[in-house]
Amino acid sequence: MFMLAMRSVRRRPGRFAGTLLSAFLGAVITMAFNSMHDTAGGAGVDDSSAETLGLSGGVVGGYSTLLVFFAVASTLTVNVRQRTDEISLLRSTGATPAQIKRMVTGEAAVIALVAAILAIVPAMLAGNALLEMFKDTDQVAAGVDYVFGPIALGAGFGITLLASAGAAYLAVRRATRAAAGERAPRARMRTIGGTLALLAGIGGISSTFAMEGDEPVLMMGPAYGAILLSVGFAAFSTGLLRALLVLVARPLGLLTGGSGYLAVNALRRRAEHQAGILMPLILFTGIGFATLCIQAVESAAIDASGLVKSVEDKNVETLNTIVVGIIVAFCCVMLINSLYAATSYRVKEFGGQRLAGATPRQVVGGVGVEAALLTVTGVLFGTLAGYAGLLAFVSVRTGAEMPGSGPLIWAGIVVVGAAATMLTTLLTARRALRVPAVVAVA
Repeated sequence: MFMLAMRSVRRRPGRFAGTLLSAFLGAVITMAFNSMHDTAGGAGVDDSSAETLGLSGGVVGGYSTLLVFFAVASTLTVNVRQRTDEISLLRSTGATPAQIKRMVTGEAAVIALVAAILAIVPAMLAGNALLEMFKDTDQVAAGVDYVFGPIALGAGFGITLLASAGAAYLAVRRATRAAAGERAPRARMRTIGGTLALLAGIGGISSTFAMEGDEPVLMMGPAYGAILLSVGFAAFSTGLLRALLVLVARPLGLLTGGSGYLAVNALRRRAEHQAGILMPLILFTGIGFATLCIQAVESAAIDASGLVKSVEDKNVETLNTIVVGIIVAFCCVMLINSLYAATSYRVKEFGGQRLAGATPRQVVGGVGVEAALLTVTGVLFGTLAGYAGLLAFVSVRTGAEMPGSGPLIWAGIVVVGAAATMLTTLLTARRALRVPAVVAVA
C-alpha cells in the first residue's frame, strides 16, 4: 500500500498541493519559533533574553501545533471526501480498511516530509528575522547570536509529520466507514466538544470580572475565552447555517431569483460539508477581532496613564501581533484550500444544473450567493465570540464600551475574510463552467 501511495502522489500532484502548502507553512512557523529555544540555550544569553525567547517559542509553538493540525486536517478531509469512489473501488477489489488507512496516511506522511525539508531554509531566515525584531524592541540583548538547532528541527519534523498523519488517519477512517455503510459517530463527539468549548469560553470571559483592571494577566481570560467561543461556534456551524437558511430562504429567493433558489437548495444539501469552510472563517473573525482589539485597548490604556511599556508589556504585544498574523495566514490558507477543493469538486453538479435549464450566469450567481451566505454566517458568529471577550476586557480595564479603533479593525478583518471567500469561490466556479455540461455530467 505504501508503493500505491507513492504512485498516487506522483501521478496526481495537483490534488495534494493544498496539503503541501499547509504543511510547509506550518513547518516554517514551527521551526522558526522553536529555534528561539535553541537560541535561548546558547552561550552568553542573559536571563531576561532567555525568558523572552522561551516565552515566544512556547506560546507561539503551541499555537502553531494546533493550527498545523487544523489546517492539514481541513485540507485532507475535503481531499479524502472527494475520493469516495476510489475508496469504494479499492474496497470492492479486496483492500481492507486498514490497508486504505495505511495508503492515505502514507501519502500524508510523504507530503509532510517533503514540506518539512523544504521549510528548513525559510524557517532559518524567518527565525533570524524574528530575533532581530526582538533586538530592535530591546526585548533581547544585542549580543545574542541566532541558533538553529535540534529543537527547531525536531519540533518541525515531528509536529508536521504527526499532525499530517493523524489528520489523514481520522479523515480516511470516516471515509472507509461511509464506504462500508456505517454511520460515523461524529455528531455526538462534535456536540460534546462544542459544548465544552462554549462553556469554557464563557468561564474564561466571566473570570475577567473577578480581576482588577491593572492585573498583568487580565488579557488572558477574555482572549482565551473568545478563542474557545469561536471554536464552539465553529463546532456547531452546520446547525447555525441551517438555522440562518430558514430565516433568509424566502426573502433571498425573492431578491435573487433563480440564483438564490439554487444557492439555498445547494446549502441545505451540503450544510454538513460547509462546516470545513465556516470553521476557519469563524475562527479567523473571532480570534482576530478579539485579540487585536484587546491589544489596542491595552496599549491605549498604558499610553493614557503616561507609563513606559515594560519588557513584559512589549512581549505580550509582540506575541499577540505574531499570533494573530499566524492565525490570519493559516485560516486564509484553510479557507482558500477548502473553497477551491469543494467548488472544483462540483463540476458534475454544475453540469446537471445547466442541462436542467440553468444558465451559466445563474450557476455562478448561485455560487456567489452561497459564498455570501457563508461569509455572513462566519462573520456573524465570529464577531459575537470576539465581541464577548472584548466587552468583558474593556469594561474591567477602562470602563468604556468600545475602543475607537474597534470598528476599523473589525472592518479590515471582514474585508479580508469576505474577499478570500468570494474571490476563491467565484473564480473556481467560472473555471469549472469551462467544462461542457454533457462532459461534466458524464
